[in-house]
Amino acid sequence: MTFISPTKGKLNNKDVYNDIIEFIEAHPDATYKVIIGSDSHAREETCFVTAVIVHQVGKGARYYYRKKFQRKITSLRQRIFYEAALSLEIAGQMAKMFAENGHQDLDVEIHLDIGPVGDTKELIKEIVGMIVGSGFDAKIKPESCGASKVADKYTK
Repeated sequence: MTFISPTKGKLNNKDVYNDIIEFIEAHPDATYKVIIGSDSHAREETCFVTAVIVHQVGKGARYYYRKKFQRKITSLRQRIFYEAALSLEIAGQMAKMFAENGHQDLDVEIHLDIGPVGDTKELIKEIVGMIVGSGFDAKIKPESCGASKVADKYTK
């Protein structure tokens, strides 16, 4: 699947990985987080966006996103679970590439478009459990900018 970088255009998974490593190696003493977040918006069909962000803590970030369209999904529960599954898929691929290439120390976290306020509060326990049970850190609103800011920007 193709990702889009606002500065570099279309990239495949390997190109995204290489760009992340290049970004990190430019300042190897800095602290980095790799953030994966997904969001969706239902119209005639449902648009899912998954964002990959590499954040140099305290300095800035780069991001990449991909769009995927599915039939219209009206069930909020189903949409949120699918968003989480898309994020897990990419997080797993990235974590595997990092581990295979000596970067297993990179902190990968998944940002979820759920929070303690609103219709998604009932899903927090299940979705966070699914993410943590898969070996990743999970962040929810208001700390989930990967999903609620970056991915959300491209669902419209």
